[in-house]
Amino acid sequence: MPAWVDSACGDYIKRMPRELPIQITSIPLAHRKNNAVSTRPKQKESLQILKKLAPGSFNIALDEHGKQWSSIEWSHQLRHWMFEYPRVNLVIGGPDGLAEDCRDACAQTIALGRMTMPHALVRVVLVEQLYRAWTLLQGHPYHRE
Repeated sequence: MPAWVDSACGDYIKRMPRELPIQITSIPLAHRKNNAVSTRPKQKESLQILKKLAPGSFNIALDEHGKQWSSIEWSHQLRHWMFEYPRVNLVIGGPDGLAEDCRDACAQTIALGRMTMPHALVRVVLVEQLYRAWTLLQGHPYHRE
């Protein structure tokens, strides 16, 4: 990832309380050949992602066709996750998205909007939304309506 991604994510992650840690786990992107259309890289990445998902985790796929939430709805979801699941994985695909088997391994599919975004930017927006959701639960003035 570019340095700006790590910097932006790191800023929000360090703001999170220690009882709600965010851990980012990356996998290397599969090699792609000169813009050739192939499902092989996406499948390869999917296998690597599936190996990282701990049994018993609540897995959520990020995909542009998933359900969209407002920031307030994110905070309700975060509260639910905090009380119901010991571990929640928010799964971001590579440049070609997630393979079907990876999406199928997830209990939910959500979208950060109807736009297609680079996976690096999705990471930053996702971490910011988790921080925003936590501040909403705390009554912190970060979020403004």
